[in-house]
Amino acid sequence: MVEKSYTLVVYTKVGFARFFCFGEPNLTDRTEATVARIWELAEPLAALEGMEIVDIELRGEGSRGAKVLRLFLDKPGGADVESLSRLSRELSEILDQRDPIEGAYTLEVSSPGINRPLKKPEHFSRFVGKRVRVRTRETVEGRRSFLGTLQAVSEQEIALEQDGKRYEIPFSLIERSNYEHDWSA
Repeated sequence: MVEKSYTLVVYTKVGFARFFCFGEPNLTDRTEATVARIWELAEPLAALEGMEIVDIELRGEGSRGAKVLRLFLDKPGGADVESLSRLSRELSEILDQRDPIEGAYTLEVSSPGINRPLKKPEHFSRFVGKRVRVRTRETVEGRRSFLGTLQAVSEQEIALEQDGKRYEIPFSLIERSNYEHDWSA
């Protein structure tokens, strides 16, 4: 029997962390497949709570590389502790039954925070006219990092204005992105 510990953690997320993989070359592919499977299992539960999954992370953390599964969920008006707690319990039961993650892990379910990640075109669409931060896998017009105003969103790309210049960035090149709250406003 595999021991699993679950913790409900509700906090706002500031910044964005990337999963780095050193060692076995196909570990990242397995992690992505596991996250995709968890997304399939969690999405119907989130919908029943009137929530949407913003992001899912499965990472090794700490000196011993303990696994942490984080789900970031939101709903109109913001995610509340009761909904997050209920979803955490239900998802925990399903993950115990289906066991998509090898070994022990900690489950954390929270709201995405003020600088929420942007993953899907519909996430970006909500932030047209707002400031976003984007990191690309490859250079786009000589850059990989962008911080500017989101001008437009299509099915294939976003348009972002930074320092008076417009950049069109295909979704396929976006490594990570998030809304960037303007604290001076």
